Amino acid sequence: MYTTILFPTDGSEGSAAALDHVLEIAAAHDSTVHVLTVADTTRDSVVQQRGSVIDALEQEGKTIVRDATDRARQRGVETVSEVRQGVPSETIVDYAASAAVDLIVMPTHGRQGLERVLLGSTTERVVRQAETPVLTLRPDTDAIDYPYRNVLVPTDGSESAQDALAVGTEIATTGGSALHLLSVVTTATLGVEIRNDIQLTMLEESATQILEEAAAFATDAGVGPVDETIEFGASIPQVIQTYIDDHDIDLVVVGTHGRTGLDRYLLGSVTEQLVRTSSVPVLTVRGEHTET
Repeated sequence: MYTTILFPTDGSEGSAAALDHVLEIAAAHDSTVHVLTVADTTRDSVVQQRGSVIDALEQEGKTIVRDATDRARQRGVETVSEVRQGVPSETIVDYAASAAVDLIVMPTHGRQGLERVLLGSTTERVVRQAETPVLTLRPDTDAIDYPYRNVLVPTDGSESAQDALAVGTEIATTGGSALHLLSVVTTATLGVEIRNDIQLTMLEESATQILEEAAAFATDAGVGPVDETIEFGASIPQVIQTYIDDHDIDLVVVGTHGRTGLDRYLLGSVTEQLVRTSSVPVLTVRGEHTET
């Protein structure tokens, strides 16, 4: 499923924890892991001093990728390593495209400070910009089993959600995972008026149809059984997190963009909140249908 995996790292504890999971995935799929460290040379203090500061950043980067490749070698995982200068998020996205990697894996937070180049905001920018699927993990996440046992795909029926469904279905069929499909009907904008009750009923009917079509797609692909659930709530990320906790979900697969409007309830901002707050890894899928 994954021939090549890109692992951008700053050598932080969060990156070290993410590397463990990267190596689990790579070992299962016989993948080559590209280990990349970006020396952020665009900061004012670095640009002003140049020379020795840049050399120090690059030397630190070489040490970081060497440590990561040593760990990969111990697991029998093939690696390609590189240190580059530039804006971290742009460099990571460009590298992923040029190397045609199948997956990017990043922690949601990195280290802070001049010499520490992979920040939480970098991960968010990569999620927004990369054409490649991005797997994000919180640094404090406990050890993650792979293959995943329970995979959750929240869906609003949008094209981006369909792309996420295709990826989630492939993960489930490849790893023998249980697939959970969830549609969240948001009640945040609904009052107590009769017409709002009618709107809520229409939303529920729409969600039911979306789930039935998604389940049919997954079943046709060989996934079974498929769990279909409609939940109601004011905060979509909170509803999704509650579902994660209640059903022992190991992975969430979600599109980077959703629909907008009263009857369309999975927004791009929801994906960003999930990346920041989810207690389990989140795999974001841009998909060929997604408009920038």
